[in-house]
Amino acid sequence: MAISIDDILEYHIDGKVGMRCTKSLTSVRDLCLAYTPGVAEPVKEIHKNPEKLYRYTAKNNLVAVVSDGTAILGLGDLGAEASIPVMEGKGVLFKAFGDVDGWPVPVNHCRMDGENAGKTDPQRVIDVVCAIAPMYGGINLEDIAAPACFEIEDRLDEMLDIPVFHDDQWGTAVITLAGVMNYCRLCERDMSELRIVVNGAGAAGIRITEMLKAAGATQVILCDSRGVIKSSRTDLNDKKREHAVDCTADTVGEAMKDSHVFVGVSVADCITPDEIASMTTYPGIFAMSNPIPEIRPENVATVMGDRPYVMATGRSDYPNQVNNVLGFPFLFRGALDARATAINTPMKVAASEALAAAARAPVDQQVADLYSEEELEFGPAYIIPKPFDRRLFVDVSFAVAKAAVDSGIAGTIDLDLYRSELLQRNDNRTGI
Repeated sequence: MAISIDDILEYHIDGKVGMRCTKSLTSVRDLCLAYTPGVAEPVKEIHKNPEKLYRYTAKNNLVAVVSDGTAILGLGDLGAEASIPVMEGKGVLFKAFGDVDGWPVPVNHCRMDGENAGKTDPQRVIDVVCAIAPMYGGINLEDIAAPACFEIEDRLDEMLDIPVFHDDQWGTAVITLAGVMNYCRLCERDMSELRIVVNGAGAAGIRITEMLKAAGATQVILCDSRGVIKSSRTDLNDKKREHAVDCTADTVGEAMKDSHVFVGVSVADCITPDEIASMTTYPGIFAMSNPIPEIRPENVATVMGDRPYVMATGRSDYPNQVNNVLGFPFLFRGALDARATAINTPMKVAASEALAAAARAPVDQQVADLYSEEELEFGPAYIIPKPFDRRLFVDVSFAVAKAAVDSGIAGTIDLDLYRSELLQRNDNRTGI
């Protein structure tokens, strides 16, 4: 499928999102209801009881997609204005997949001064988000550089009573965990048995490590550009130090020897065929650097020959794409519907489990037709479901909402009724 730069730019003319009215305005009566004098009544109700915001405004289905543009995709720090097409794109995905209204909120003037000039100032971002929070039911942080992104998410999560989620940190982690769960099924190993190497200790790598540990992994070695993150190193920030280990390996290649799983969120072509060959029998390789993975699938296929293995990347033109769109629309759908005050670890793990289960189920004909050149049957080439599988709207959203209830951070929700409502909504919605 060839797509030219002209095709891309034409697609983006006039932007990708806009406002839609959810109520009609075709008469004098409608005008009186929508604005003055009628609008005074919900204003007074909200003033008496702020919880009425969820009943009389769009708050219950509206998410702010916030970025300062310091880490845009793989392009780096290009500023808030340049981030807007990505934030609009996120809004499109929110709506199409999760029926969530995601609105771009690019923020300027959130940079430090002095010797750290140009870097994200966490306090300024926090101040902006807190100021706009009354309108939104959730906050999706996007393309904010590490390490500031960790502080921003952690502090906002403590300060606000609505879900705060940094997709660059957690989105890839949720989908990766789903893949590793299914890898465990295929190779008949328990998560606790796996020797895992994670290469890349930025936002995604650190949160992937945390998610794997939350799901039962006990042997995870995290590496950065200087090698294994060891307890003896003196150049570690607080987040890296949380995952420092004592081991004999110094380089990622040394750490990979006899490992079961390699997870890459780092740079292109940094892993050699010999390093893959040094892994144990039936390895799992999750090489997710974009657009070029840490090792190309063709090279892995050559070195592995007839031996079994699992290969995943971040690209759509190879099997097992780790794509964040499998996560954030449904995480927020479930969190918003459950009126959860956060998106906590049990909710993220529940999303991973639901995604893993979806890949093990037979696909429906619509998905099979859309991916007619692939064999979508659970196995090494299909451990992660496809984004266009409409069942995810129900299964993942419900799993997230149930986990919110079970972990005690949800409002009052009848789960049986909620699942029925999701099924009906899925039948009626016009999105993916």
